[in-house]
Amino acid sequence: MSLLEIKNVSIFYGDVQVVYGVTFEVLKGEVVSIIGANGAGKSTLLRCISGLLAPAEGSILLEGQRIDGTAPKTIVERGIVQIPEGRRLFPLMTVKDNLLVGAYNVLADKEKEKTLEQVYALLPRLAERQNQLAITLSGGEQQMVAIGRGLMAKPRLLMLDEPSLGLAPILVQAIFGTIAQIATQGTTVLLIEQDVRNSLRLSHRGYVLEHGRVVLEGPAKDLLVNPHVRTAYLGL
Repeated sequence: MSLLEIKNVSIFYGDVQVVYGVTFEVLKGEVVSIIGANGAGKSTLLRCISGLLAPAEGSILLEGQRIDGTAPKTIVERGIVQIPEGRRLFPLMTVKDNLLVGAYNVLADKEKEKTLEQVYALLPRLAERQNQLAITLSGGEQQMVAIGRGLMAKPRLLMLDEPSLGLAPILVQAIFGTIAQIATQGTTVLLIEQDVRNSLRLSHRGYVLEHGRVVLEGPAKDLLVNPHVRTAYLGL
């Protein structure tokens, strides 16, 4: 069953069109990757799903109900949470306080202590660092805080924008391992990631976005061996 459906969505920044009639879906329980070069429109799509941008054309549906034009706060309350590129933590707040910021909606706030323990169980390093200021953490630890903060909102769909950006290879593997655990625990994941090989290995399905248009789609295992993907994104 579809959790999220994007139907013929076009998006503009001012007079400049960035996304052209994009259609895709994310089924409940899936991990889906959107891959493409910088400037392809990937982050713009996530911002539109989150309600930060309005589509000029098309529709966005959550479990069959339209959410395009809905306020970002309401979209979070309905279970869609975006972890933005660059982490965007509050650097002079503690790890714990950064996490608790994620539990601002009514449902999440009621269960925040329980959810916090679940986040610490998934990311034990954060429990160890809970009283440290976010600015003192390594890049990988900061990314874990950003993921944990997103989980504090109790998402049904977690959208991650370049979670491995700027991290050392060993930390990249840790981040992908965490995303895999999140998916195993029942959260649906929509992933934008520069590390195409690892993102497709983690995913059920993928879409290739080029110049604002979907040019390829299919099972992730098929995209990994697709000649265009191998040449353009895997350097093979």
